[in-house]
Amino acid sequence: MPQEIERKFLVAGNFKPFASKCIRITQGYLSSVSERTVRVRVKGDTGYITVKGLANNSGISRFEWEKEIPVSEAQELLKICEPGVIDKTRYLVPAGNHVFEVDEFYGGNKGLTIAEIELSSEDEAFEKPFWLGQEVTGDVRYYNSMLVKNEENRGNT
Repeated sequence: MPQEIERKFLVAGNFKPFASKCIRITQGYLSSVSERTVRVRVKGDTGYITVKGLANNSGISRFEWEKEIPVSEAQELLKICEPGVIDKTRYLVPAGNHVFEVDEFYGGNKGLTIAEIELSSEDEAFEKPFWLGQEVTGDVRYYNSMLVKNEENRGNT
């Protein structure tokens, strides 16, 4: 089964000068229960549907399956998602042999910036840039499926 091995951090410094690319992302959830989340995403001009399972005890690894779908289908699926849609810009920021995906959130999550790094094993070493803040791996408050609740409660801006 496909596995996602990822660590997540708050951002505590200016990373933007180091970004190699950025793209706008909108996403919603057909299911946001912790045992299985089903996400619909529009990333630029491409659509995706993703299924994620429960994280392991460390919060670093979990099942993930993703499939590219036509953007028109993703936009239609967003209309039937649970309340709340996440709106963010993703920056790709190289650091050593890895690339951090740094998400700057808008709407009800405005002001929140989270960096994620995908690894090939849970104990893989990686460079920690100066702008990286507190680690929040495994903290469910920072799962996108929970952050979407802020969009639902406060509305998009």
